[in-house]
This record gives sequence, C-alpha cells and structure tokens, in this order.
Amino acid sequence: MTDTPNATTRSAFVTAVAWVFIALAGFATLIAVLQNIMIGVMFPAEAMREAENVKDMPAFARFMFSHPQAIFGTFLAVSAGTLISAIGLLRRKNWARLLFIGIMALGILWNVASVALPFFIFSSMPPVPAHTPSDFKDSFDIMWKVMTAFTVLIAVTFACLFGWIIKRLVSHEIKREFLAL
Repeated sequence: MTDTPNATTRSAFVTAVAWVFIALAGFATLIAVLQNIMIGVMFPAEAMREAENVKDMPAFARFMFSHPQAIFGTFLAVSAGTLISAIGLLRRKNWARLLFIGIMALGILWNVASVALPFFIFSSMPPVPAHTPSDFKDSFDIMWKVMTAFTVLIAVTFACLFGWIIKRLVSHEIKREFLAL
C-alpha cells in the first residue's frame, strides 16, 4: 500500500488518549448509570431532603444530601460526554477534539478546586475535644497533613496531565490531522 501525498497519518498520541478515555469513561458511565438507579430506587428525594433539618450537619454534606439526583446526574452527564467525545476523538472528528479539550479544561478547574476541598471540609468539622489524649491529636494532625499533601499532589498531577493533553490537542499537527479527514 502506498501513501498518497494528501494522506494524513493518524498520531499514536490521539489514538492512545482516545482508547484510554474510552475505557475510563465507559466504566465511569456504567457506574454512574448504576448510581443513578440506586439513588432513584433506594433514596427517594423526600427522604434525602430531611437532611436539611439536621442542625449540626456541615453545609457541604447538607447540600449533597439535599441534591443527590443532581450530583449523580451531573456525574453521569460528564462521564457520558467524555465517552462520546473520546469515541469521536478516535474517529478523528473535530467537534470531538474541541469537546474533549473543554472536558479536560473542566477537569483542570475541578482539580484546582479540589485542592481547597480538604480545608473546607476540615473547617466545618467539630474540633478535637480538649480532653483527647495528645497521642491522638498528634496522630490526627499527621493524618490531616498526609491527606492534604496527597490531595494536592494528585490534583496537581492530573491538572498538569490534562493541560499537557490540551496542549497536544491544540497543536498544529493534531489540528491538521482532524481537519484533513
């Protein structure tokens, strides 16, 4: 088989990214469908709204218990959108490349916001009682620092990975590949 001068080669980068995200988003979409079924069957909306009446519940937990359908529905929509865009990416559809770039940008924003999440959650928790042994307080402090460091490390890693994917997808070579087909 000979190559014609107008033939465009398909980059291994796009193919690899597409297949990885087809697998990840396919699994996430399946899980999200099951979660939405579970929420709809096991936790009626009226029962979940009772959380609004609990006085000592942190605001973020109250919101999550008050809006589970919206939270899990959004997860399903993002997972399905990622799956659709990854399939389109594999088929070299330009709309899918643009949608995938948008999803990666959303992922960066999500990861940056998740860096603040441990501080937000911790600030809404009751303080460790004064009569608690100092060993427990020290262990709790170490656990908090390790969890926070791990959260920051994961968030920065994924934000950088998603940024690198965006950079590659907006490059002239990749754009040319999508626009030539």
